[in-house]
Amino acid sequence: MKKPFVIAVCLSALLAVVAPSTWAQTNWQVQNTLHVGAEGGWDYATVDAASHRIFVTRSTHTQAIDEQTGKVLGDIPGQTRSHGVALVPKLGRGFITDGGGKGAIVVFNLKTYAILGTISAMPDADGIIYDAKQKKVLVSAGDSNALLTFSPDIDPVNGKLDPPIALGGKPEFLAADGKGKVYVNIVDKGVVAVVDLATRSVVNRWPVTPGGGPVGMSFDPSKHRLFIGCRMPQKLVVMNSNTGAIEASLDIGAGVDATRFIAGQAFASTGDGALSVAAIKNGVWSIVQTVKTPNGAKTMDFDANTHIVYLPTAEMETGANGRMQPKPGTFMIVVVGRQ
Repeated sequence: MKKPFVIAVCLSALLAVVAPSTWAQTNWQVQNTLHVGAEGGWDYATVDAASHRIFVTRSTHTQAIDEQTGKVLGDIPGQTRSHGVALVPKLGRGFITDGGGKGAIVVFNLKTYAILGTISAMPDADGIIYDAKQKKVLVSAGDSNALLTFSPDIDPVNGKLDPPIALGGKPEFLAADGKGKVYVNIVDKGVVAVVDLATRSVVNRWPVTPGGGPVGMSFDPSKHRLFIGCRMPQKLVVMNSNTGAIEASLDIGAGVDATRFIAGQAFASTGDGALSVAAIKNGVWSIVQTVKTPNGAKTMDFDANTHIVYLPTAEMETGANGRMQPKPGTFMIVVVGRQ
């Protein structure tokens, strides 16, 4: 009779340790709202965890925002249609994609926010990331159907980008494995293009079916998984990054624009005010929580040190054309964390 009792005690102790941790991971809540203001829309957010800053593109300018107070620490002007920001702290540089006109990359100083130069790119320069292992900045150019690359130490005044890599469709966001492969959502073809940086060519095209219209993307290098936010239909697709096999396809809200992978869980932010949280439960991926956020909070990033999520949005109102649009001066950052 003693052996079963010992086993029961050990099991109870194990559950006491494991269960609270599991429950805590799914108990995400809106913890704060940082009221920032200023004019302009918004697109991607990029968090610099080391300096506690959030960089958000605001159409014609890009703001650096204190992630704790919401104070604007710097405001970088001079863009036509800004989209995303990539940071290279070792060089003290940041890079902004400006998709307006012929397209450009704005290079700025991470400490002073001064513009160091503007590099010619291609029309609709959009998603941007930095692959630290390959030491390359990677840019998706939507209307140009191309992946753009360049070294972060590029001459900010006279430098030129590497020759573009043709993708055969309209790219949205992207991810890199750090080993020379880049995964790019091709929104109009419903596939993920796999690019080999060594040969500068597309080596695979993997359908996202049963999802479609892939836009948001993030990557778990430890488990070799891509998390793809799809708009048509509205799905969070989990894909094996080695084979392209679909491991899961989960229903999410409308207007997804970003996904993130945080401590074993996948997140999808949607414009209808839902932050979906997915995790493996009993060996199967499922939506374990949906956090209600304000409408328009469709992009996000997180602090890698604290795992706090930041979502830019604004108060929405009906415009003269009958469509919802941001109310002037109400731009804010919604802060989501574990309770």
